[in-house]
Order: sequence, then structure tokens, then C-alpha cells
Amino acid sequence: MHLTWLDSNSWLIEIADRRILLDPWLVGDLAFGNANWFFRSYRQTDRAIPENIDLILLSQGLPDHAHPETLKALDRSIPVVGSPAAAKVVRELGFTTVTSLNHGETHRLGDRLQIQATIGSPVGPTTKENGYWLKDLAQGTTMYYEPHGYHPSNLAELGPIDVVLTPMIDLTIAPGLPVIQGSASAVKLAQQIQPQVMIPTAAGGDIEFSGLLLKLLKATGSPADVQAKLVQAGLTTQVLEPKAGDRTSLPLRDDRRSVGDHQAVKI
Repeated sequence: MHLTWLDSNSWLIEIADRRILLDPWLVGDLAFGNANWFFRSYRQTDRAIPENIDLILLSQGLPDHAHPETLKALDRSIPVVGSPAAAKVVRELGFTTVTSLNHGETHRLGDRLQIQATIGSPVGPTTKENGYWLKDLAQGTTMYYEPHGYHPSNLAELGPIDVVLTPMIDLTIAPGLPVIQGSASAVKLAQQIQPQVMIPTAAGGDIEFSGLLLKLLKATGSPADVQAKLVQAGLTTQVLEPKAGDRTSLPLRDDRRSVGDHQAVKI
């Protein structure tokens, strides 16, 4: 398995001989409701769009996960798997092969890769978006992703998980409303499923920020803090911090993996 971090929650995942573009924001600015005065994220230079993409995987329908300008720059014939809200976004943009996954539902990509939607971040009072569990059915390699630190309590029922992409900082809006719950959530997750490798997501990379919202946001914690707490807890999980744009080969053991199909569990 190889991962390339493309800033924020954007990743290129290479697993089961497939190239998956996860929550891509690669070109243009990021704002919510075109309110740049309130919050704007931007780069000085756009990211290059990876070639030969087999699947676009979207966890949420919000612009920081289903970024309209980036999606418009992608080939509309690339298959997309997403939460119901994300699927609605890409269908409106003209993508032709779109699979909407509710929590617990699975999607097979070719004969080697299985993707299951898990319960993810709350968006509003009644809706929760998606996390994802991916498995290489030939090698048994598994990974899990949730971008805001909202993890199901029964995630271990899916079996051993090798790689976790999760935030490792806490981001709150005064007077303490959580936007991202990272540090404590990551440690609790590691204690629950004991992955081989954990990698931080939702960090800045080469991104700059402006707007009124910055005065209300408070960030605490770090991947180094999480690694120290894992060591204190007696866990062997390794925290890796790839640099934006670098292709990272993950050092995984094969002594915990199970090969073959997975029976979906409502997670």
C-alpha cells in the first residue's frame, strides 16, 4: 500500500492495484457558501491532478470533501463512491457512474478491493456522513479513514485494521464547539483497534487561511503528542507524518491479515 498526501483531507491511495482519489481539493480556493470574508483556504500554486485514477471516494458532501472546482476538473467518467450527500453533488456535476453508500453498505471495485461505509461525522442534528474501511481481498491489507475524529465504538468488529487516517489535532470554535476531535479520539481509536500505522489527516500542508473564522478557531494537540500517548499506553502503533506530495510506502507486517471476502457489519 502507498499513500500520497495532497494537503488537508486529500489523498491518493494505492491499494489492491487501484488508484483512489480521496476527498480531493486540488485546484482553486476553498470557501463555504462563497463567503471568502468569513473563511478562505488557498494555495499559492494548485496541486497537479493525479493520472490514471480508478475511483473517486468522497466521505462528505461539504466543499472541503467534495470540492466542486476540483471535481469539475476531473474526468466525469471516473467512477465515484460517496455518502448520499456527496453522491448528490457529483451527479449534479455530470459524473456518470456514481454509487451512494449508506452506513454498513459495501462496494466492490474489481475483484480485489472492497469498500465499506462506516458511521462518520455529524452534519446537522440528524445526519451523519461517512467514514470508510477498505480491504485488499488478495493480500488482506486494510485501512480506515474518518476525517473529523468521529469513530464507531464497534469498529473492531470489522477485524484487524492495518492503517488509519485520522485527525490528530483538536479544532474548536469558541466557546468550545468541536469541529475536529483529534488527539483523544485518535488515542482511544488506537487502543480499540491497535492498528500498525496511524497517519494524521485534516492538517494544513501547503494551505494558507484567511477570514473572520480564524479568530474563533483554536487548534491544540499534534501527531507527536498522540505518538507519546500511544507509547505510554504500551501500544506499538507507529505514527507517520508524510510530507505533502510525497509518495509513502507503508511498513506493514502480514501476521494479522485475513485474506478473502468480508461479511459486512453495520458499523
